[in-house]
Amino acid sequence: MDIDVRGPRFGAAVTTLVLAVVLITGSVWLLAWQTLAFALGAAGGVGRSPYGWLYRKAVRPRLGPPTEFEAPEPPRFAQTVGLVFAGLGLVGFGLGPEWLGLTATGAALAAAFLNATFGYCLGCEMYLLVRRVAVRAE
Repeated sequence: MDIDVRGPRFGAAVTTLVLAVVLITGSVWLLAWQTLAFALGAAGGVGRSPYGWLYRKAVRPRLGPPTEFEAPEPPRFAQTVGLVFAGLGLVGFGLGPEWLGLTATGAALAAAFLNATFGYCLGCEMYLLVRRVAVRAE
């Protein structure tokens, strides 16, 4: 079942804010929260993430009906990519080296910003590329 494209973009906007605060403050706990949010989105789809829940309960009822939909698999894959980068960020900030935390968190922030601002989902594009390569390999 396809999903409302505004949900993942809302989640990306919240993620952008959270990761910007992480980079400003160096908060390992806030990055741990974001890592958990990515993990829930990767495991159950973007609708199961905390930001998907917030979108469904607080934002979506105030909007008109969706006009654009997308398959759930690419955003879910993007959550997995975010989980990897946030996890690397946690390692870097928690155990070192700090540059790893800054770089990985910055990369996740850049991807979230692109999705939130321009509707360009890097993780989704990666998903499509991986699928094309897998089909050609068969």
